[in-house]
Amino acid sequence: MDAYGCDAVNSTKVESVVSLNPQQRPHNRSRFFIALLPPPEVQAYATKIKEYFRDRYNSQAALRSPPHITLQAPFEWPMQDYTQLATTLANFRPKHVPIPIELSGFGAFPPRVIYLAVEHTAELMVLQADLSQYLAETLDIIDLQSRTRPFRPHLTVAFRDLKPATFRRAWPEFESRDIKFSGSVHELTLLIHTGKRWETHLNFPAP
Repeated sequence: MDAYGCDAVNSTKVESVVSLNPQQRPHNRSRFFIALLPPPEVQAYATKIKEYFRDRYNSQAALRSPPHITLQAPFEWPMQDYTQLATTLANFRPKHVPIPIELSGFGAFPPRVIYLAVEHTAELMVLQADLSQYLAETLDIIDLQSRTRPFRPHLTVAFRDLKPATFRRAWPEFESRDIKFSGSVHELTLLIHTGKRWETHLNFPAP
């Protein structure tokens, strides 16, 4: 759920990386990522869990973005070329619409991340692979990490500022919690970083 570099399209590849100091980021570029926003009832539940982590475990970083399932890791894009980005995204056509979303219980990436577990449905896995290939071929947006490790869809509720000692206290509380949601999503979402948080910027393809 977080983390950039780019240059002119068709001359230098855009690469998703883990982090970049905001002071090193050119002013004419913005940070984006692409995700699925789950149905409203899932967003409401996930937000309550995020707030619980804030209040009980002093971990609030996950509240800086709406509940989401990341499909394309954060990347930078020059705002003078924003029309090209938006138009290209609008032309992407998923093979399966609506996209089924199923959540079952909680999972973790020790020692800091706790998430709502997302089922690895065939439709979701194909969507992410097709989107990744499409972005690479049309915009030269490439996530280097995705080339070395498989896509593991998840919906983060605590991370980054969840300290390892706190993680060890919190994880047993959620490890066996039985939560199930089923729904569908009709569009993908481009999110933009405002400097303080991630916000919904553009939904595509158009409904």
